[in-house]
Formats: sequence, C-alpha cells, structure tokens
Amino acid sequence: MYCALTASAKKLDEAKKCHSRGSSFDYRLIKDMFKISLPRSRSAGELPKEDAEPGEKKEKKVKSSKSTKLKNSFKGKESCSTLPDEEAGLSALHQGTGRVGLKNLGNTCFMNSILQCLSHSAPLREYFLSRKYKGDLSSSSKMQGRLAEEFANLLSDMWSGRMDTCSPNKFKSAVAKSAPRFVGYSQQDSQEFLRFFMEGLHEDLNRGKRGKRRMEEPDKDLSDSQLADHRWKEYLTWDNSEIVSIFVGLLKSTLTCSICDHKSVTFDPFWDLSLPLPRSKGSGLNLYSCFAEFTQVEVLDGDEMPTCENCKKRQKCTKQFSIERFPPILVLHLKRFSEVRYRTKLSTKVDFPVENLDLADFSSSSACPPQYDLVGVSNHSGNTFSGHYIAFCKSGERWHRYSDTSVSSLSKSDIVSSEAYVLFYERKR
Repeated sequence: MYCALTASAKKLDEAKKCHSRGSSFDYRLIKDMFKISLPRSRSAGELPKEDAEPGEKKEKKVKSSKSTKLKNSFKGKESCSTLPDEEAGLSALHQGTGRVGLKNLGNTCFMNSILQCLSHSAPLREYFLSRKYKGDLSSSSKMQGRLAEEFANLLSDMWSGRMDTCSPNKFKSAVAKSAPRFVGYSQQDSQEFLRFFMEGLHEDLNRGKRGKRRMEEPDKDLSDSQLADHRWKEYLTWDNSEIVSIFVGLLKSTLTCSICDHKSVTFDPFWDLSLPLPRSKGSGLNLYSCFAEFTQVEVLDGDEMPTCENCKKRQKCTKQFSIERFPPILVLHLKRFSEVRYRTKLSTKVDFPVENLDLADFSSSSACPPQYDLVGVSNHSGNTFSGHYIAFCKSGERWHRYSDTSVSSLSKSDIVSSEAYVLFYERKR
C-alpha cells in the first residue's frame, strides 16, 4: 500500500510539473489515481438530501453547483472543457424543477413572488417553454412582443436545471417600458403588478381584431346561457390570446327590479376575483365565506338606483354576482388593504383549501363546475408602509417557499396563513 501511494505521489508530482510548463492538466488522472468518486447526476425530479423531509422549515440559500467549483479549481487550458457535459450541467441542485431563486433588484420582492406563482402555473409555463407563443407574437403591440420574449427567456432559465438563481433584470426593464408605473425600485402591490403584467402580456400575444370596437346588441329572446356564449365570442373577437384562454373567466350579474320583478342579465370577463374579507365573530373565516360575501344580494337604492329596462325609470333593485365561466387558472385576490382615509391592512387569517376547491354554490350554471387545486400563493408580511412578499409554490407533490434568492421546503400545514394575499388555483384535469 505504501509503494502504491508513493507511486501515485510521483505521478501527481509529474503532473504538477507538466502543468507548470503550460501543458494541459487532466483532472481525470487524479480521479484514476485516488479513485475519486464525482457526484452523480440527479434525475429531473430528484431532490437533494438536505431537502428530503417535507416538514423541514430551515431556510437555506441556494448554492453553486459542485461541478462548477470543481472546474474552477483547475487552471489548465483544457480544465473546463474536459468536464463531461452531463456532469457539468446535471449536477445543479434543482434540475428542471423550477426551484430557482430570483434576485431582488431593489424592492422587487412583489414581482418575484408573482413570477414564482406564474412559473408554477402549468398551462402558462408549458405554452412558453414549448415556444408555441412564438407563433402568436404581435408586431403591432406597444412592446412588439418584447415583454413576452423576456418572460419566455426568464422561464427558460428558471426551468433549465442549470441555474440556482436567476436575475429578472431584463424582464423588469421590459415591464417598466410596458407599464411606466414600475419604473424605478419603489415597493409595489403584487396584485396590481400581476394585472398590469398580464394585460401587457396579452397585448403582445393578442390575435384579436384591431381598431375601434363595435358591440352588437344581442337578440332579446336569447336565454341566459345563449347570451353568455354571445358575450364571450364577442369578447374573443377583440381579445383573443392564450393568456385570455388560461386566466379569463366570465362573471354573471343579475339586476332585479323590486317593483316589477324584471331581471336584467349582463356578462363581464374577469382576470381575477377580488374577494372581501367579511367580519367574523369567531375563527370560522374561510374562502367560502369570502365567496358568499362576494356573491350576496346587494340592494341598490337612493343614488345607486339603476334604470329598470321594463319600468323605463330608476327603481330600487337588487344585484347579485355568480360565476358563468371558470378559467383553467383561477386567481383570487384577498382584499386585505382597505382604501379609506388611512390605508390599513387586515391581517385576518382566511382558511382556504389546498386541494379540491369546489365553487358549485357560486356557479350560475346547473352543470357541475370544475374543481381546483392550489398551485401558488403570493404572501405579504408587514404593514401598509413596509413589508416583504414571498411565494409558496407547488412543484410535483411538494411545496416550497420562495423568498427572493432563498428557496426552502414547506410543509402543507404551513401553507395557510394570515399573510396569504393572492391565490393561484389550477383546474383539475
């Protein structure tokens, strides 16, 4: 054994002398001499050992891959190129799982939390990663497709499996150009950012007609379902993109005259639903009670009285919402911030289902509505003047916490909290 080690040492000394003369230094020579076992490549769905326990709460910074460090430790001309592609690329901590942190560019945690939730919304992600969006890019939009391209590039980096942290710098520049209110680095509201971004993304990918919009009056003999179909097709004439197909639903509003009992029905598209937080007498506040508050009968009287189509004059009426069309990705905004004289935040805990959200009680159709599973949550901690946004996202059957560049595992029992702000639900297939 002593002789073998001496011989190996001599070979190593010769290799060093060779390297000092400028010759290439092959790291595989050392591997053969000392039987070094390089870290094996993990498959796309395999987790690192320290991330194996679902209940682990310890937060960790995502570190550089070991193979990158190994390459940088040798300075010979061929030291980097001699690393096999498989070992160089597949040793990343989160290969192809999207478990990648995002750099905070200066108070951009609101943006990062929404980007993580969108990244884990499968229909949207698949549309961009498959590059199908390329055929929908609009040259006549304000951004001429740049916003969609930068979002696609960012998603590609996040799901490449070769990065632990991504910088959304180019993406943010595109957002600022699309919506000037996001120029600079002041703290913003994550739900407002989502709306502006989705509108810009839709504009970049809109296949609908351009020009002045003309709305046709539908036949008065149409049933409610026929009227809904008419309004939806009319909407798609002008706003027809994959973003609309994934995120936009249809809300039904029924106005009933208290004098003649005439019902007037209208249908309006929605990109998300802003749900009020009702005052709770106990600890029983949940998402269904928020929906009940949103869809409860509202009395329109006094200055709010509308004109009855049948009476031909302003009458006391009732108004009620229900959901006519359910989108593949349902975004729900919990109205925690009240716009009163002084903006305040409601830190009430709202219980919401992680699986099997059933909205049959709030559907305008007798047909069985789809069920939803939660895939992402944008959380806000702090008050109206300062705070921090983080995201909880589902990857496969596991949940993770995303706080800018920091990524850690999350237990299901910790998903529901008083900091939940924007919920992303995906329709079950």
